[in-house]
Amino acid sequence: MSAVVDHRLAVALGEERGTRASSYGLRLEQWLRRLVEIPAAAVVIAEVVILFVGIVARGVFHKPIIWSDELASILFLWLAMLGSAIAVQRSAHMRLTFFISNLSPRGEAWASTLASGGVALFLAIILHPALEYVDDQAFVETPALGWSGTIRAAAIPVGCLIALASTCLGLVRHSIRDLLSVALLFALVGGALYLVGPSLKALGNWNLLIFFVGLLGCAVMAGVPIAFSFCLATVAFLLITTRTPLLVVVGRIDEGMSSLILLAVPLFVLLGQLVEKTGMARVMVAFLASILGHVRGGLSYVMLGAMLLVSGISGSKTADMAAIAPVLFPEMRKRGMKDGELVSLLAASGAMSETIPPSIVLIAIASVTGVSIAALFTAGILPGVVLAIVLAFVARYRAGREEDAAVKVARAPLSMVAKTFWIALPALALPFLIRSAVVEGLATATEVSTIGIAYCLVIGLLIYRGGLAWKSVMPMLVQTASLSGAILFIVGAASAMAWALAQSGFSHELAARMAGVPGGAYGFLLVSVLAFIVLGSVLEGIPAIVLFGPLLFPIAHQFGIHEVHYAMVVILAMGLGLFAPPFGLCYYAACIIGNVPPDAGMRRIWIYLAWLFVGLLLITFVPWISVGFL
Repeated sequence: MSAVVDHRLAVALGEERGTRASSYGLRLEQWLRRLVEIPAAAVVIAEVVILFVGIVARGVFHKPIIWSDELASILFLWLAMLGSAIAVQRSAHMRLTFFISNLSPRGEAWASTLASGGVALFLAIILHPALEYVDDQAFVETPALGWSGTIRAAAIPVGCLIALASTCLGLVRHSIRDLLSVALLFALVGGALYLVGPSLKALGNWNLLIFFVGLLGCAVMAGVPIAFSFCLATVAFLLITTRTPLLVVVGRIDEGMSSLILLAVPLFVLLGQLVEKTGMARVMVAFLASILGHVRGGLSYVMLGAMLLVSGISGSKTADMAAIAPVLFPEMRKRGMKDGELVSLLAASGAMSETIPPSIVLIAIASVTGVSIAALFTAGILPGVVLAIVLAFVARYRAGREEDAAVKVARAPLSMVAKTFWIALPALALPFLIRSAVVEGLATATEVSTIGIAYCLVIGLLIYRGGLAWKSVMPMLVQTASLSGAILFIVGAASAMAWALAQSGFSHELAARMAGVPGGAYGFLLVSVLAFIVLGSVLEGIPAIVLFGPLLFPIAHQFGIHEVHYAMVVILAMGLGLFAPPFGLCYYAACIIGNVPPDAGMRRIWIYLAWLFVGLLLITFVPWISVGFL
């Protein structure tokens, strides 16, 4: 009897110690979050101030500050790495959850341990090469400021170390059994690859299937964040089949994240949050509703028009949908629209507007392919409008079946239309201000984002008062850093993986095979459409674009396909896959925003996606829609 009591006492003491350890770990994790969030928010503010002051000095006083871009570039890498670490802390890195969400609670917990373990494994492997990279950069000196390159390069190991510490603190909360089984799995896979390494080298490019299809596919399906899945596959491939030092991987990640065009990403993310917080998105929707709200399917048209206006500014389709759906869904439900129809239209409108500038996807594709950002901004509007018209016809037909005929909505008087117009006019001017400034060459994509931020602050504080509170500033800055870090780290990881594929000769083989596609240019376009629908569904948008854009754009050029036209085609195809269930992540984001179960829209959304596909084929085979206004 005493033995049983002693055993129970020991178990209770063990549980108490475990609870204490977990509590201490949680406190340490919260402290670490605050430690990284404050400097990340400060860097976001510094980037905006530096770039805006540089614009004013050059444009107004005609005395350019020669070191402003250089300092902004240095801070940009720190923002990317600190933001990526925050995204690790918040579990905000993009990942595929379809497969693990269908597991039992026990299996899902094990898969969560595996995903976190995969992140920790890569960070632990790359930490020493990152420190070596800092040493190599000591010989580099910035031309204007005269600073050592270590100041900039130190961001990489610091970000990796913070992310590794955060991941390890999170792993403490997982069960010992799961941790041991995951560690054993990693050891077995690593040992097996090491033992068969000589045989894999003899296989030539066939081993790409093992690493970039097998290993990468398993990691993505297991829920390992996509960026870290890319990194793990690349590191494993280089370690096992080549003698390339991992220092090269760090350099490629740095190079991928450091394109000056990408500096627009965090600034547009911040701009999008300001549009929402100041109420500018709400007054845009109110104006459109006053014009179209009384007609059959009118609110569906309002949703499409609102997505055309605000899409792309935030850098996140989730943010775009979140700014519009809460305003429109309650009234649409009152008119008899079913939840499945609402979420299907919302998701389809997100896919429709992928090319509407200023889109983060447009900025990313410009950075990796060299296509003119001004040309992409000019070309992106008409394809989005064409798809909006297609969806408008579908929405009108569907609304006739869904809306309650007994609910009559009176036409808004002209006085109400005029009032909502004057209220919304400053907000409506923002998208046109941004697009015209870039297209007319008055400012770069990076510079115009700072102008938009300043415009939003002035309009929000002077006209739309009360929408922006001081208490929301810090969360907004941290969210900007987190989302930007997640996007930029994916770009860096995909750049490293694309480099490994290019060094293996895969790109040349792909070019040769794609060049032999039946049907010439149109056959290549059709294959690209189908490929990017699948890639967009599995890998999300930016990873697919960054990884395969540099490989496929030269092939398109060989076929005589205009690079801007090809960009529009692959971006829209990718967006179609991004919102297509069962894998498309943004479909589930739309369901969460609309508070609608995913099953409600599973059948209805295919009607919208099918017509979007028809519209995409029209854009694909009629190049003028993309390049007619260039």
